[in-house]
Amino acid sequence: MRQADKMSDRVEKLMLDLFDIEAVKFGDFTLKSGIQSPIYFDLRVIVSYPVIMLMSAHHDVPMLIRRKEAKDYGTKKMIEGKFEPGSSCLIVEDVVTSGSSVKETAESLESVGLVVTDAVVLLDREQGGKQKLKEAGIALQSICGTSQLLRILRKHEKIPESVAEQVRDFVRNNTFPPSQEPPVKKSRKILSYRERGDLCQHPVAKQLFGIMESKKSNLAVSADLCTTAQILKLADEVGPHICMLKTHVDIINDFSAEFVQSLTELANRHEFLIFEDRKFADIGSTVQHQYRDGLFQIADWAHLINAHSLPGAGVLEGLKQVGLGKQRACLLIAEMSSQGNLATGEYTKATVKMAEEHQDFVVGFISQSQLSDNPAFIHMTPGVQLSGSGDGLGQQYVSPWDAVVTRRADVIIVGRGVYKDPDPATAARSYQTAAFQAYQHRLTN
Repeated sequence: MRQADKMSDRVEKLMLDLFDIEAVKFGDFTLKSGIQSPIYFDLRVIVSYPVIMLMSAHHDVPMLIRRKEAKDYGTKKMIEGKFEPGSSCLIVEDVVTSGSSVKETAESLESVGLVVTDAVVLLDREQGGKQKLKEAGIALQSICGTSQLLRILRKHEKIPESVAEQVRDFVRNNTFPPSQEPPVKKSRKILSYRERGDLCQHPVAKQLFGIMESKKSNLAVSADLCTTAQILKLADEVGPHICMLKTHVDIINDFSAEFVQSLTELANRHEFLIFEDRKFADIGSTVQHQYRDGLFQIADWAHLINAHSLPGAGVLEGLKQVGLGKQRACLLIAEMSSQGNLATGEYTKATVKMAEEHQDFVVGFISQSQLSDNPAFIHMTPGVQLSGSGDGLGQQYVSPWDAVVTRRADVIIVGRGVYKDPDPATAARSYQTAAFQAYQHRLTN
């Protein structure tokens, strides 16, 4: 028997099997688009029939899974699986109608550096999806189309001719027309740091975007050290490679006004901003004193601070009364990198809303992913290491590529990966290069 005949017989048997397990149904069904259809493909049932399952396991080919949306817990990835940027990926779909689902999957894959040129589908409804995908630069191959399926089912008398004709009429009357525009693969415009800086109203955000552009650095180093000498030494070593130095002032054993003066001089010399990771989280009158007064007088030297949204808008009102006059800015903590944290879901959404209502002072977020399409908001992602993994104390690390390309962070925050390295300057340069290359990929893809 010829190979083509064998293939035809296998397709015919598969279509009959799908009909028998009710993966193909005839009747009156409402599709996702709201259109009433006389035929419905419900291929999710095949998970209960292992003999029908195909592809990855049978051929020992690595598989990736695209989530419908990134989860607000765990890895928060849109694309699950192991892959290398630049690799080609074949999209495998169950049913294609307009091709929109395949295009969305292709865009998600391309956003993490994968190359998509082809897709294969089990059942093509033959309603214009193949042409739509061709216009987007994706070649679609189908195992079976609606017309062939109807011929098979009629041949074996699974459905009457009246039902087959009803489906044919439906397909003819509900086909998506080809675009009148020339074939082109559309992509969303990603603004550069310079362009986003031009859109900013707050001077700190504008300054930060300018530093990131001129130094080709979207790296912030967290100086989680306990003596002023250690911090100043680190700041001088990594200063040429960073856009920002993050401090934890309340763990410093020998804080002094002289330390503030020296750190400020280093920031001016190496052109980076100072971000005090104080995490304000109290009523307005209390945070005012914490920000302005006491031993640390944070508002006098830190360009940026951050705050939890848990106390409500009062925490921002209190901080603003101190910081606005000094041209300081605040980041809201919308998501955290520690395992089991509660900054997720509705809390995160409420935090974004609070930021939108206080854009005179709030310039962005500490987050694990992009939360707002507003180009003036800066997203900073902590918990970044070149190798990923974790620390055994609940900290979960992501790579610079994952943070910037997949999660769309603007700035990566690295602590132990730099200051615990025997050569912090070289380590910082490695992170600077990796993160900025990831940003450039996002910009050009």
